[in-house]
Amino acid sequence: MQELRDKDYFKQRASDDMAQHLHTERRSLKETLAQACRIISLHEGEAGLAGQISARSERGKGHYWTLRFGLGFDEATPDDFIEVDQDLHTVSGAGMANPATRFHLWVYESRPDINSIVHTHSPCVSALAAAMQPLVVCQMDMTPFYDNCAFLPEWPGLPIADHEGVIISQALGSKSSIILVNHGQLTTGVNVEEATYLSVYLERAASLQLRASTLGPLVPVPGELAKDARDYLLKARVVSATFDYWGRMSDRVIGKSK
Repeated sequence: MQELRDKDYFKQRASDDMAQHLHTERRSLKETLAQACRIISLHEGEAGLAGQISARSERGKGHYWTLRFGLGFDEATPDDFIEVDQDLHTVSGAGMANPATRFHLWVYESRPDINSIVHTHSPCVSALAAAMQPLVVCQMDMTPFYDNCAFLPEWPGLPIADHEGVIISQALGSKSSIILVNHGQLTTGVNVEEATYLSVYLERAASLQLRASTLGPLVPVPGELAKDARDYLLKARVVSATFDYWGRMSDRVIGKSK
């Protein structure tokens, strides 16, 4: 009988194989943002102009790139992204930022490790938010949110001023995602790909929770197993390969950006 090897052996082998075989597509930042918009549109549905995406700018503190206000995620192209400063004045490109992206400034200020933010009112997360229900990690695909999804239990109002940004950034804390009661979801990442990956999976997790709750009590994944799966599913190469696949899918369904 073959000798049983420790799981650490297989973890290392998987990491080595990924490094050899999983190669990320090369895009500019604005191309990546446009691709992210189409991915989110395909997987989460649209909610008018409520969705926002941003990425920290190389220009420095308080500057970020975002989709110009007035466009839906499904129609975003690289040329539709503008760079704004800490007062939301446009410094590159043409157009205005969604005024509700002001709270992004506070998240970036409090979390130097975050380089991208996605905010949506996706249907299933919004249902949890409306029912004031936090996420319960009860299935493997939900484990990226194990001890990684905050919960803001009270809506501070339309996030177009500074006060809301302070509340949301404090509630997020050190986690990568948050469910905002009476509102929607926010995910973050070290790059656009990770913020998008978490946004899509958070909507999927909420959908699963809503369906599973009709069958009986939810059974959380045991902590150590959840942490182990979380760390694997958040590997940079897993995230980037998934983003690339979703990008190809969105190109087939929605079409490539110009």
